Amino acid sequence: MISKQQFENELELIIANAIREDIGDGDHTSLSCIPKNATGKAKLLVKDEGVIAGVEFAKQIFAYVDKDLEVITFIQDGEKVKYGDVVFLVHGSSQSILMAERLVLNAMQRMSAIATKTAFFAALLAGTKTKVLDTRKTTPGIRAIEKWAVKIGGGVNHRFALYDMLMIKDNHIDFAGGISAAIIKAKKYLLEKKLDLKIIVEARSLEEIQEILSNSGIHRILIDNFNYEDTLKAVALIGDTCFTESSGGINEKTIRKYADCGVDFISSGALTHAVSNLDLSLKAV
Repeated sequence: MISKQQFENELELIIANAIREDIGDGDHTSLSCIPKNATGKAKLLVKDEGVIAGVEFAKQIFAYVDKDLEVITFIQDGEKVKYGDVVFLVHGSSQSILMAERLVLNAMQRMSAIATKTAFFAALLAGTKTKVLDTRKTTPGIRAIEKWAVKIGGGVNHRFALYDMLMIKDNHIDFAGGISAAIIKAKKYLLEKKLDLKIIVEARSLEEIQEILSNSGIHRILIDNFNYEDTLKAVALIGDTCFTESSGGINEKTIRKYADCGVDFISSGALTHAVSNLDLSLKAV
């Protein structure tokens, strides 16, 4: 997984690029009709129900735009919210509040939607050992905040990108000449590059699982697109040799059944690519 510093760097890049995109050479509407020394307050108003996420990120945005903006928080990341709740108040330069407004709302609406869906999936797994994982099926350029939202919602982050874990999937296996060939090449590469990265290998059948198990040093086996019966067999076959992960079109109707098969993780791209933004607004008070 990426380091805390790498993650913070990603957040800074997201904010800088979003401000560049949205403000350009100036918020000319605010600059033209709001006095430079005018101050004001605005509240983050909830107009929906779900799990709030992005409060701490909003603080970073406000600080980037204007370090003198003050935020008073009433509801923290990860808490349930309902229509009419006020999450925070921001006070300071009216121009600065208006410049930060759209980025704060865009980020928080998206993050809250992801956190809400993740919390729903996590609740379906209650009482099992299984954890729900995100994937790399994220919005280009804002992966860090989407994965942050998954954690806020009670999920677990999978690898962040291609550089922090080896995940040998079907295409890698076919291009490399087979499962064992791919694993051997991966291990050799890590040794030569002096990299300490975990290896996950995808299996398309019980026979492929047996071949994966004939190789040592595998962190997790991805049991991909298996039915319930074969997933049970796969979990029994793997035992405690390594971690197990189910994936492949698993939804709210099937996730519990796969968890009951005994897998350690279930990955779902839907956490980040199939959500509807939570309705939030920033209103002057």
